Amino acid sequence: MGFVISVAVLAVLSLVYFYPDAMQGNELRQHDMQQGAAIGHEVQAYTEATGEASRWTNSIFSGMPNFQIAPSYPSNDLMSWIGDLYTLWLPSPANLIFAMMMGFFILLLAMKVKWYLALPGAIAYGFSSYFFIIIGAGHIWKFITLSYIPPTIAGIVLCYRGRYLAGGALAALFAMLQIAGNHIQMSYYFMFVVVGFVVAYAVILYRRHNMSQWVKATGALAIAAVLAVAANSPSLYNTYEYSKETMRGNHSELSGEGNASAVNAGGGLNKDYITAWSYGKSETFTLLIPNVKGGATIKPEKGGNKLLSLYDVDATQDLVRSGQLPGEMASALQQMPQYFGDQPMTNGPVYVGALLMALFLLGCIIVKGPIKWMLVIVTIISIALSWGHNMMWLTDLMIDHFPMYNKFRTVASILVIAEFTIPLLAVLALQQVIANRDKWREYRIPLLVSFGLCLLVCAIGIIAPGTFGSYLSAQEHDYYVASGMAMQYPQLFAAIEKVRMSMVSSDALRSFIVIGIGASLLLLFFKDKISAKVLCIVLTVVIVGDLYMVDKRYINSDSFLPRQLAQGDPFPLTQADRQILADTTMNYRVMNIPQFGEAAPSYHHKMIGGYHAAKLTRYQDMIDRHLIKFQGGDVSEADMNVLNMLNARYLVMSDDEVYVNPDALGNAWFVDRVMYVDGADAEMAALDTINPAVTAVSDAKFRDILGANVPVKQPGDTIFETTYAPNRLTYHAQSGKGGVAVFSEVYFPWGWKAWIDGEPADIARVDYLLRAMRIPAGTHEIKMEFDPESLHVTSSLAYVSIIIIYIAVVAAVLLGIMGLSRRKEDDES
Repeated sequence: MGFVISVAVLAVLSLVYFYPDAMQGNELRQHDMQQGAAIGHEVQAYTEATGEASRWTNSIFSGMPNFQIAPSYPSNDLMSWIGDLYTLWLPSPANLIFAMMMGFFILLLAMKVKWYLALPGAIAYGFSSYFFIIIGAGHIWKFITLSYIPPTIAGIVLCYRGRYLAGGALAALFAMLQIAGNHIQMSYYFMFVVVGFVVAYAVILYRRHNMSQWVKATGALAIAAVLAVAANSPSLYNTYEYSKETMRGNHSELSGEGNASAVNAGGGLNKDYITAWSYGKSETFTLLIPNVKGGATIKPEKGGNKLLSLYDVDATQDLVRSGQLPGEMASALQQMPQYFGDQPMTNGPVYVGALLMALFLLGCIIVKGPIKWMLVIVTIISIALSWGHNMMWLTDLMIDHFPMYNKFRTVASILVIAEFTIPLLAVLALQQVIANRDKWREYRIPLLVSFGLCLLVCAIGIIAPGTFGSYLSAQEHDYYVASGMAMQYPQLFAAIEKVRMSMVSSDALRSFIVIGIGASLLLLFFKDKISAKVLCIVLTVVIVGDLYMVDKRYINSDSFLPRQLAQGDPFPLTQADRQILADTTMNYRVMNIPQFGEAAPSYHHKMIGGYHAAKLTRYQDMIDRHLIKFQGGDVSEADMNVLNMLNARYLVMSDDEVYVNPDALGNAWFVDRVMYVDGADAEMAALDTINPAVTAVSDAKFRDILGANVPVKQPGDTIFETTYAPNRLTYHAQSGKGGVAVFSEVYFPWGWKAWIDGEPADIARVDYLLRAMRIPAGTHEIKMEFDPESLHVTSSLAYVSIIIIYIAVVAAVLLGIMGLSRRKEDDES
């Protein structure tokens, strides 16, 4: 009954938070989801029209695999229904919060926490501000991955408690769903926690002289891990192979200044790129006081993002009304963000709850055993690694020596570990308190230390908010102080300081009150004034009230777009779009100069630019060397030649201005000559001098494919595209002596297959990133198709693994029911 009540409470809370928007079908239209919709639109439209999935898209960067854009595979259909069942078919985004809370609730039950104590713990975890912030930002796959991590760990716990089948099946099921969320960075970070649990249970079982149980459990979990990975092998394997060609996994082959800016010469991402979003050391106090650095820079609102400016703060209006800040200066605060932390910008702080922080510190003192120490250690590691460039010696150590750590950016997001460990240890502390009600004298000092320390920090925030750092961010300080503006407008900057410091003081007072209420409730409990269940109920109300109000700052009803408006075109056509779309030719590209690095134009066109965090390294090289110059205006003939060979028929100058490029080389053309060179530097350098319409440059390793001697193009030689699909292209070629044809399609080393009149043919790379083929004399049909063999092999493996996991789950449930029946019979007898 307790389980049913808890599930009902979690479902109702999820719906209430998003009422009435979730029920009315209103949409958030988050930025990242919009980006995904834009760059995935071509393939989605193709699939809807033909029923066929494509693993290649031409909507961004002149073409690239979509393994990280639309990672859906046939085997995923066997998993998707589980997510709907698990979230009780609740409307989005209420289903997301429910899943987050439900997973933590399952974990707490697995750790033998009573349901009435697990319930407030689950709510506290699910209502942590970061989870609402990433919903608002559109990081939905990150959220889904995180929601399946606690129940995965629940399976690990059950295994080490000796329930091998139930634990292994649970771990395999949720690990499978977690990996399917396709946010490897979050799964990677939580390996710190998983390893921590494995080691902690090794110590526990060693002390009990029962290492055989640890070995059996570890073996069962190893099988579960293999099954979960195999169930996702289409995504994992192809993403891994793809990563070798991208910024995430492969450094540029160019030397010196040609190196891709975000790529580390030793492989992986550049350190500056990895640590651009680093949590400040003093910013870490947001775990206790949400507005210690002003909160958020922006907030999702009606399908867009609204700047949260200082002008919107009540303290600013007080200054205006009192005459301390003239109206013209107050208007300047409309451009000043509320956030003043170390990160370039943020959608909100990581706030786990003031009361949870106090209970966590209490747990550090009164909870005993390896699990406690593991939680404390990984919390410290998480916080230290989130500091990124603010603790560079540790970050350097991880980037240089820890496998795969250099593949991920935004190190501040590793605080998701602390968001997990803090409420978990807080609940274990509360469980210890409830189980030892008669130990008031023993617990007085720990309570005084833990709650007193948090109250002291809050009191400092109330009285001296400047203790947590300057009222200007590091970037603002460098700009405003260096430019002399702070000296020129002292009244304005005094107002900025006053407003921002008032935000810190106000939230510090708020946290002080919440902690004080929590301490009072514990005191009443120890004095036998309230029962354990009443304590849990009231604590639940306090926790919900605290986190609910903070979360509403960053996502609320204003964030949603009414369903009627959401049903319209998400990317309204501009005059430039209409002019381009009037050209119904099947395949050409667009260079949008003002929006080169944005995703939105990809919704309507095949783009030279775009946005994706894992673009091909060679394409990034081309951007750095040639394409980026179009935004600066200093364009050379070589830069224009590159645009021509990429078949950029249209150049967008503004929403209303389009330039038709008469020199675009089209979908394919014959060249008179292939110039062979050694290495990437020579390939790229040749583009500065050659005319790609006549000469192609190629690495010498492709000589055997293209031939040492190329016939000169004859009058009447033609090659043109006859059909187009994202993953399938056909051409008609006519030539007197044959020759080398260059295609304005991005070369990718695997997956693309080619045929000439049905006979297999080889594809070579020319002009640093394009495809080329040797075409025999005469009339021929050329076909190219992107159909990696690895997709078929891994899909078969995935089907088998998913079925085995489901069989294990069903077997565990049946055995559990049989075991429960036996216990009832024993009780009755």
